[in-house]
Amino acid sequence: MFRIGTYRWQINQNAGVKLEEISSSIYEVLTAYVPREDVFRGEPMCRHTTFRVGGEAQCFMRISNREQLFRVIPYLQKVEIPFFILGNGSNLLVGDKGYQGVILQIGDKMNQISVQEDLIIAQAGALLSQVSKAAMEHGLTGLEFASGIPGTMGGSVVMNAGAYGGEMEQVVEQVTVLDKNGEVLELSRGDMEFGYRTSVIKNRPFIVLEVQLRLKAGAREEIALKMKELSGKRKEKQPLEYASAGSTFKRPEGYFAGKLIMDAGLRGYSIGGAKVSEKHCGFVINTGKATAADVAEVIQEVQDRVYDKFGVSLEPEVIFLGDF
Repeated sequence: MFRIGTYRWQINQNAGVKLEEISSSIYEVLTAYVPREDVFRGEPMCRHTTFRVGGEAQCFMRISNREQLFRVIPYLQKVEIPFFILGNGSNLLVGDKGYQGVILQIGDKMNQISVQEDLIIAQAGALLSQVSKAAMEHGLTGLEFASGIPGTMGGSVVMNAGAYGGEMEQVVEQVTVLDKNGEVLELSRGDMEFGYRTSVIKNRPFIVLEVQLRLKAGAREEIALKMKELSGKRKEKQPLEYASAGSTFKRPEGYFAGKLIMDAGLRGYSIGGAKVSEKHCGFVINTGKATAADVAEVIQEVQDRVYDKFGVSLEPEVIFLGDF
């Protein structure tokens, strides 16, 4: 698998291997490309997702720069080991039996942010909260909506993240990506083919390296006030006190997922430690001791009941990864 944010690309459907089959020789090659202290075997993925559930990844690598990707990805393709590109893990459900492959995390080791007049340039691992704060500090408006979204820049442009009337497509100027042949491409806003929670990257073998955002000059105090206002709305309406992946389902055309779920009588519905939030029915939460299977079963039950009652198919925003 080759994924970033909500994007998935299947390199080889039958390339799954068991933990012991990632040999010491393969491990040695990987540690020649990435420092040994950034390569982990049997890493619990509950440490790296906002759901706080998930089994072990066979191998977990923290990526510091694009050069490491240029070396690691062709090698993994050559030896036919599946891999997955991870950001902040905010839209991801990893199975309890783990992931048979390599997780490449583009996170806080690849999160530089720079500001040039009304242009913000952010590496793929930069958190949206960090980029929004940088925009505010430089008196740039247009990104306030993203200040509370718990994702990275890479994932946010892949899924065209949005909230409170704003979406990434409104501010993206250019996205730098790596393609399956190891070529670096520059995609303009038009090239990105943004749609509701989608972009061209969801259907192409690209990895986001860097994003350029074009904002507008504004009053710093007003920007900060708007961010505070939106933060208050999130705290009031969303179950932020629990582990979750944010909104669990995409908004079906003509409906609101949360209302459909509530009207289907599923407010508070639970299996094990997973539960439909009573505060906002669009969220499936981990009440503390959920398994990935619990979460997946709640999601499935919600989909089944809403379809049976209203004939509406709810599509998860959450990516399912690994073995359940």
